[in-house]
Amino acid sequence: MGPDLKNRNLINTLDFSVEEQEAVFSLAGEIIKGPRAYSKLLEGVIMASLFFEPSTRTRLSFEAAMLRLGGGVIGFSDSGSSSVAKGESISDTIRTVCAYSDIIVMRHPKEGTPLVAANNSTVPIINAGDGGREHPTQTLADLLTIKSYHTSIENLTVGCCGDLKFGRTVHSLVRNIGRYNNVSFIFVSPPELTIPGFIKSHLDENGIAYRETAALEDAIPQMDVLYMTRVQRERFFNEEDYIRLKDTYILDKKKLALSGPGLIVLHPLPRVNEISYDVDDDPKSAYFVQVGYGMYVRMALIAKLLGAV
Repeated sequence: MGPDLKNRNLINTLDFSVEEQEAVFSLAGEIIKGPRAYSKLLEGVIMASLFFEPSTRTRLSFEAAMLRLGGGVIGFSDSGSSSVAKGESISDTIRTVCAYSDIIVMRHPKEGTPLVAANNSTVPIINAGDGGREHPTQTLADLLTIKSYHTSIENLTVGCCGDLKFGRTVHSLVRNIGRYNNVSFIFVSPPELTIPGFIKSHLDENGIAYRETAALEDAIPQMDVLYMTRVQRERFFNEEDYIRLKDTYILDKKKLALSGPGLIVLHPLPRVNEISYDVDDDPKSAYFVQVGYGMYVRMALIAKLLGAV
């Protein structure tokens, strides 16, 4: 059964202990083995899906997760179709939606908004991404994928490449996976997009090894996991800076051939052109497996927060 997560929120990637998130992974593994056994688990339960920022995989995987558990979904994928467009506050929106739903999934472009929601909610809140800060459920999908390939999350060198400044998926992953034994990091980015100071401070305070480089070719042979990210146009204030930096790193067959036999390549998606399409059929490419695991781990998370298992 594992730790009881009923009525908990997931706002920050460190909200769950390692033991608690391992319980989520264990349940996700059981669901993967026999999803039909869970197809009526949440009959009569409603999830509100509140996406104030565009999303494909995260929104659809949450909605598919709830539907595959037998529940229903309400919500919106465009804040312009909600009363927020009329000036309604987040706290009032959440208090209203609580009257109609049993759990709320929320993405918002402003950092910290899901925490505001949690402070005004009577049902569990799941942060589906807030600005450039956090994306805790993507991290759960990332870790489940890593476990499926490497068996253990311990004793790994994790490379993160691309937009490390604004990439909320990287920020969440690094802080979370750093809790496992003997994990180290290689950060690959141009000088303008280096990993933020608050992440480096976290690593320093916890004695977690890392190094920074601008050369992917030199670093990839040492990696067990390569986490590629896109340079995000929506995070830039200056279009010229985006255009100058967007093609800094492109993973192709030639670069991938420099890696060791155990490497896996992850990407939170969407990709633009930072991974060549000719890499997709390589056994080291795990990003579409990662997409599927995202749904299963969200099924497990929803079930745990609602106390259904």
